[in-house]
Amino acid sequence: MEARHLRYALALAEHEHFGRAADALGIAQPPLSKQIADLEREVGTRLFDRTRRGVFPTAAGTAFLTRARSALKEMTAASVDAARAARGETGRLRLGFVASALLDPLPDVLGRFGRERPDVRLELHEMATSRSTAALAAGELEVAITLGRPRGAGAEQLVSVPIGHDHLVAVVSSTHPYAGQPSVSVDQLRQQSLIVAPGADEPTVLAGLSTLLGKESPALSGATVARDIHTIVGLAACDVGVGLGPSRMLAAPRRGTWFCEVTPRTPLPDLVLSFSARDRPPVLNAFLDVIRKNCPDVGAALDRWLGPREDRFDGA
Repeated sequence: MEARHLRYALALAEHEHFGRAADALGIAQPPLSKQIADLEREVGTRLFDRTRRGVFPTAAGTAFLTRARSALKEMTAASVDAARAARGETGRLRLGFVASALLDPLPDVLGRFGRERPDVRLELHEMATSRSTAALAAGELEVAITLGRPRGAGAEQLVSVPIGHDHLVAVVSSTHPYAGQPSVSVDQLRQQSLIVAPGADEPTVLAGLSTLLGKESPALSGATVARDIHTIVGLAACDVGVGLGPSRMLAAPRRGTWFCEVTPRTPLPDLVLSFSARDRPPVLNAFLDVIRKNCPDVGAALDRWLGPREDRFDGA
């Protein structure tokens, strides 16, 4: 039994005449009569009474047509759903990210993606770079935003594109001696109690600070460890010490704090977008399209990996 058999039966029930039904379907009457007869043989009972007044459903036919209407609606809905999923308009996107990405670019990217793809279910997971790399390699995420390029097992199977650049800045309370200064030097930082992100979670950042301050620096070994940049700023506001973090912290000023540049200017690991080089579901392609729109300098890098946009985002 095929969908056309259901359509033929419904058309015949509507027009109550083989000729009129055939005209409505755009086919000749003899093929329609044969298809209805074949359908009745397959069902095992007569579905229509042929009378001089017209063709009318039997009791069995009425029951069959009720189910046929529902079946055709479901088949149409299934086709629509499949087409929407193929365009990345539905489905699930699992994104892992470091906290600093919530300052930029995630607010604009997630806002735009939500407006353009309201029926996509977003699963957002804040996690350290090392954890998100493992999750990508294991297929637990479709995409991740990390500090620095992913390293370790499975990293070679990922496409990684920088989407943001950072340098080191310091944050202090408004009552700290450094408040009001445009910058602080590395020598000054060595004399202070510091607040830093955990090295186990972001080893590339710790390595950079070790190079800057000295591997055996008492200020670094005795530093207060904060979970993320928001905690760094919060502890600095409490005058616990001098917080060190990425320059994107400047996008989240807090009352009672002061930001200083660190001299010499010290680059930090890039904010990097990564995803599997082997498996890119349509919903991921749709997300990458939004990244391209919101981060124009990233578009060329994505095109080098994935090809021109029109070849990748049909209907996007």
